Amino acid sequence: MSSTLYRWSLPISTLICAFLLTLIVTTRQLPPFSMVTESVHQVFMSFMDIFLDALPFMFLGVLLSTVVENFIPEAVIQRMTPKHPLGGILFACVLGIMFPLCECGMIPFVRRLMRKGMPVYIAVIFILVGPILNPIVFASTWMAFRGDPAMAYSRMGLTFGVALVIGFLLTRFMRSNPLRHPLQDAVHGGGHHHGHHHDHSHDHNHDHDHSHAAHSHHHHDHSHDHGHDHHGHHHAHGNSRILTMVSHGTSELFEMSKYLMLGALLTALIQTFVAQDSLSAIGQGAFVSHVFMMGFAYLLSLCSTTDAFVAVSFAKSFSPGSLLAFLVFGPMIDVKSTLMLLSVFKARFVLQLSIAVAITVLVGSLMMMKFFW
Repeated sequence: MSSTLYRWSLPISTLICAFLLTLIVTTRQLPPFSMVTESVHQVFMSFMDIFLDALPFMFLGVLLSTVVENFIPEAVIQRMTPKHPLGGILFACVLGIMFPLCECGMIPFVRRLMRKGMPVYIAVIFILVGPILNPIVFASTWMAFRGDPAMAYSRMGLTFGVALVIGFLLTRFMRSNPLRHPLQDAVHGGGHHHGHHHDHSHDHNHDHDHSHAAHSHHHHDHSHDHGHDHHGHHHAHGNSRILTMVSHGTSELFEMSKYLMLGALLTALIQTFVAQDSLSAIGQGAFVSHVFMMGFAYLLSLCSTTDAFVAVSFAKSFSPGSLLAFLVFGPMIDVKSTLMLLSVFKARFVLQLSIAVAITVLVGSLMMMKFFW
């Protein structure tokens, strides 16, 4: 039963996304066959506002991540990697600024970097902060919170703080290797092929058990790596490079738009059907609001280039500090990133990392709330 569901979940969700996109393109109105009640109309309008605001940033994120994956040689990054832990932490943050990848493209990219010799702690920090510390996310946060540029700066500041704390913890306390499987060295062609196929077979089984989201990510990772190997053997043709880029870009776009649509829809439903005063009651509680918004960010699993548009729609009922917690915690640890982390790292390490990030973000956002707002 579950395997049938698993097989059909992706095409069905893709069809639903395609249907919704068709509706959006053909008409900004509700489809005529639905009896338009006030609340349905309101849900639809909220959904459209969030989705259309976020769409250009999502396209930009996919475009840049595709260019990064296909045109930046990993050897460049390997040469730049510093040896000192603090330098490594700063380097991971700079990588985020240089390579504006959404968390969707992050794991496949980082797996290749680790195979090329990047230290694990730098890779982990890059996975956490990369999706936030980049120009696209700064721009989308700035755009969403038009009246309050402080939110964009605070988001970057808190993310950097989390990077320092988690980096310190990793360099001090990480004794054993957290990877599920040792990554084969990519220096020799044969070793690389062996390592890749081994990695793929494991991931395939593991992801199959876990989620189609992680599986489809791995799928486009595999196709990209395949193209990359060809490139290494000097068989690359301009056409195949462009085809790889297009297929990588479209699969990532579908992956991201699914989460964005779901997130926008849930947000629209909450705003329409949950009474404003009960939201405000949670939203003004100093501690509860932060925990609530972090849990909400975890479940929504939005893309970091678009989540600010969802966050700002709660600005009336929630404190700025809790929105900040939502904006920093969500891109670092959510449902889809947990599944993707589990495909590369041991479960115990992922759990410890998630708890450390949650505590750091909570404390950080409470402190910023106290001192800045």
